[in-house]
Amino acid sequence: MFRVVIPARYASSRLPGKALLPIAGKPMVEWVYGRARASAAREVLIATDEGRIEKAARAFNATVVMTQTTHESGTDRIAEVARLQGWGDRDIVVNLQGDEPLMPPTLIDQVAALLVKHPQAGMATLSYAILSLEDFLNPNVVKVVSDPAGRALYFSRAPIPWNRDGAPAGLVSQKDFSGARRHIGLYAYRVEALKRLAGLPPSELERQEKLEQLRALSNGIEIRVADAVESPGPDVNDAADLERVSRLMRSR
Repeated sequence: MFRVVIPARYASSRLPGKALLPIAGKPMVEWVYGRARASAAREVLIATDEGRIEKAARAFNATVVMTQTTHESGTDRIAEVARLQGWGDRDIVVNLQGDEPLMPPTLIDQVAALLVKHPQAGMATLSYAILSLEDFLNPNVVKVVSDPAGRALYFSRAPIPWNRDGAPAGLVSQKDFSGARRHIGLYAYRVEALKRLAGLPPSELERQEKLEQLRALSNGIEIRVADAVESPGPDVNDAADLERVSRLMRSR
């Protein structure tokens, strides 16, 4: 059994008020909450520091936990929720980001099961194959490389793994992206790992890449990665993503 926490903040740098922006007649956070409720999670909570998000979430009968305003990452916010709720150190919580209105519930179940399968790991996440050079070079598409056993080695906004021989004239000449994996922004944590992460300062790699999972790797926390059993829908990073997702939702 596991829980889902959806960290939702208002002050998104690329799309302010993102969690409350309407998609097919509902605020985005309501779609995300519905995806989580369709999973096997025993409990789903929305974690926010913003009264407007709290009000909107309670309007669709979500459970809301108000958190501090000082958190630098979703992981930190979820760690506060775990402390406030008194969850046990070996309990599993899934971080479903608030900009994933098309996340398949099967992937929520899969990432939780992956952590159950590897009791020595502190975190688990998912990935899938990158299918275009455009995505490979796009800094908004986070890449992950793992060892043969499925332990994460690194996450980056840069195009990795990089085939040196495939780009004789530099970055724009690269044509080979075989083996590249796109990271899905979906995590399962053990509460003990969450508590440890929350007590650590952001790592230098985390600051540079703006990827919170690098704090875990920088401090020796094992992250397991598996191939997603289903393709996730697009997330929402900017206005163009919002329009694309809105069209998809309206078409359904």
